[in-house]
Amino acid sequence: MKIYLSKINESWIVDRVRREWYLNNKSISTKFLNQANIVWIISPWLWKKIPKKHLESKKVLCSIYHLDFNQKNNNDLENLIQMEPFVDEFHVISNRTKDALQQFTDKKITSIPFWVNQDLWFSIVNKKRLKEELKIDSDKYLIGSFQRDTEGHDLKSPKLIKGPDIFFDIVKEKFSKNQNIEVILAGKRRQYLINRLTNDNIPFKYFEMVDLKKLNKLYNVLDLYIVSSRIEGGPQAIVECGLTKTPIISTDVGIASEILHKKSIFNVDNYNNAEPNVEHAYKNSELLTIPNGMKRYIKMFKAINEN
Repeated sequence: MKIYLSKINESWIVDRVRREWYLNNKSISTKFLNQANIVWIISPWLWKKIPKKHLESKKVLCSIYHLDFNQKNNNDLENLIQMEPFVDEFHVISNRTKDALQQFTDKKITSIPFWVNQDLWFSIVNKKRLKEELKIDSDKYLIGSFQRDTEGHDLKSPKLIKGPDIFFDIVKEKFSKNQNIEVILAGKRRQYLINRLTNDNIPFKYFEMVDLKKLNKLYNVLDLYIVSSRIEGGPQAIVECGLTKTPIISTDVGIASEILHKKSIFNVDNYNNAEPNVEHAYKNSELLTIPNGMKRYIKMFKAINEN
């Protein structure tokens, strides 16, 4: 059995997943397509870059992260329609995506969250020293969001599936009751939230592109991380918060219900009732660390190879 992972090179989490897979599974993997008998299309929008002869002659597994059948001009759905005949099985990283994909295909779908590298994400005990290092006031209550919130074409329009408007509304209400709140933002394309926070005079700090070591520190310094998405594949931030023991609440998207306590999940009307449960999130996230987090993938590929 030799598995080939499609290339992506988009500075996205899937790039890291690909690197970690090859590093930890050398005996059953190859970087040469002609040597593989299983092709893992880990970036579904790039499937056309794989020669058709390989798609037809090898076992093909494709990962799907999220689907929105209600979205107009849905390029992801059109891509899926074109790709589906060449795929033998599908992989998703959450049961929610599995439920959505089952509306479209009768092919086998396996739901396995991505593993997480415990060498990158870990808890830091000395929060006071961490705040000093990051030049953050020691008495601030810090609320974080590290995923993009703006569409790429104009850097102004909100990426609504990520729910930046929901995040802002939550922060605005909390700030009206506690002026000591400060927002911590990281990542690309945060202009929507930057503009709204600025216009409402809500304090924030923006760490645009940081390395993973610093991102781990940003998780650790937070008092609360909020996932406000309407649709998600993961997000991996849920697992990263789990391992760093960062208090987190989330909408019921992606893997939220598989990792977080039910009391940590909210909808727009009841977010004030959501309560972080650090130990519950940590316990479930720890199950996904390397190498245990990869074992279910290896089992899945062995089954594909034998069929």
